[in-house]
Amino acid sequence: MSASRSPASREALPPLEGATRIIGSIALSTAVFMNVLDTSIANVSIPTISGDLGVSSSQGTWVITSFAVANAITVPLTGWLTQRFGQVRLFIISTLLFVLASWLCGFAPSLEALIAFRVLQGAVAGPMIPLSQALMLSSFPKAKSGMALAIWSMTTLVAPVAGPLLGGWISDNYSWPWIFYINVPVGLLAAWISWRVYRDRESVTRKLPIDKLGLVLLVVWVGALQIMLDKGKELDWFASPVIQLLALTAFVAFVFFLIWELTDAHPIVDLRLFKVRNFTVGALTLAVAYGVFFGNVVLLPLWLQSTMGYTATYAGLVTAPVGLMAILLTPIVGKLLATRDPRQLVTVAFLVFALVCFMRSGFNTDADMRTLILPTLVQGAAMAAFFVPLTSITLSGLEPWRIPAASGLSNFLRLTAGAFGTSIATTVWEDRATEHHARLTEIARPGHAPFDQALDTLQNTLAMPRDAALARLDGIINTQAYTMSATDVFYASGVIFILLTGLVWFAHGRRKTANAGGGAAEAAAGAH
Repeated sequence: MSASRSPASREALPPLEGATRIIGSIALSTAVFMNVLDTSIANVSIPTISGDLGVSSSQGTWVITSFAVANAITVPLTGWLTQRFGQVRLFIISTLLFVLASWLCGFAPSLEALIAFRVLQGAVAGPMIPLSQALMLSSFPKAKSGMALAIWSMTTLVAPVAGPLLGGWISDNYSWPWIFYINVPVGLLAAWISWRVYRDRESVTRKLPIDKLGLVLLVVWVGALQIMLDKGKELDWFASPVIQLLALTAFVAFVFFLIWELTDAHPIVDLRLFKVRNFTVGALTLAVAYGVFFGNVVLLPLWLQSTMGYTATYAGLVTAPVGLMAILLTPIVGKLLATRDPRQLVTVAFLVFALVCFMRSGFNTDADMRTLILPTLVQGAAMAAFFVPLTSITLSGLEPWRIPAASGLSNFLRLTAGAFGTSIATTVWEDRATEHHARLTEIARPGHAPFDQALDTLQNTLAMPRDAALARLDGIINTQAYTMSATDVFYASGVIFILLTGLVWFAHGRRKTANAGGGAAEAAAGAH
């Protein structure tokens, strides 16, 4: 959609003031936190859910896949839906439907019912994140738009880390339906306050024809891609005919989707946003960085639980401190955006991310809690300094009516990259572990003095049967192999973050104005 076809706009609304702005910001942030939390809270509860519903763990993973697929489909539709229904009305409806879907998930009597309700939950959750971002920006004056993005980003960064910790604690101490029930009071309160604050700030709406073919193509290629990414490792990737078919379907539908959306008069997704240089650079950089970050977020607790013997709760405690530094530093970064080039802040953030990854690449099986937590604390500083500036770059220079569409599309890229990051990180981890195991067993074998000595100790000193002693030694080798593989992934992630420091500089720098607010100020101007 070109600027010439932009919808009619009314007089720009003034920013909110004082307590009203604070209350509105808290309500929006709470709704987003609830939404993002649900993308990860169920992950650690899958064994409990599967056992309670009498299905296998592999079947239980559809609880995650169904939400991710539905969510990925509706996020990029935010721009079109906003123009049709209005951003305030759409946000409130989405939040209330999310609450209803969460309640239904808790009451699900079977896996099939739970998957159906998770599809509904994921679908209605899509517009919530980009719309909360747009509403937050419109609440603050241009000079404080960096702070608006800072407040908003804290919830989207901390929630994925808190999800596994909270999910594990609820599953261990209560029953799994409560991971969904907790959304009900939180969501109702957030929706009520948001309506009271923002009901008189509705955006302009207009009747738009429904791009039916574009919608169908979007559902097909995004659905096929998400299922392929979620089930690829389980089905041995392209050795499976199912994965091959899903990949082909996603590719063909995606090509037709691109052609159709770029030529249709009223596209369901505004792909012409990629003509804006800062949007393209910002959204792609954010997507790749988030993919690498999220892959590490998934891998670290997985390694701790499967290899180091940590429980889900203790693994969550290792990753939880990441939010502490992010919460403390994000407001400072928001203020810095008013005077600093956001590309400089992003560069520093990526270098800190690289440092964290290189610190983790030195982990071994003797790593204590302090060693494990230290990089996590440092990572909080990087989280604070990369998300807010990149979002300001992505939304800078856009017309008011394009902010929801741009936010929706950039969030879609971020979520999809997160799915890619998870699949790639876990697949590489297992493949490299197999390689390391093979190399270690070339050394640790009968006839090699240390191996024979260890076997003799287990058999004679500990009185273990030979088969049990060999199994114990194989377990030790496996622990080392998976640890070495995890450090390989961490090291590669550090290299990628260093390379990303160059990508962000392809964006335009901050325009020097008398009332400089950086890219965030321009984004806020678009939101008003």
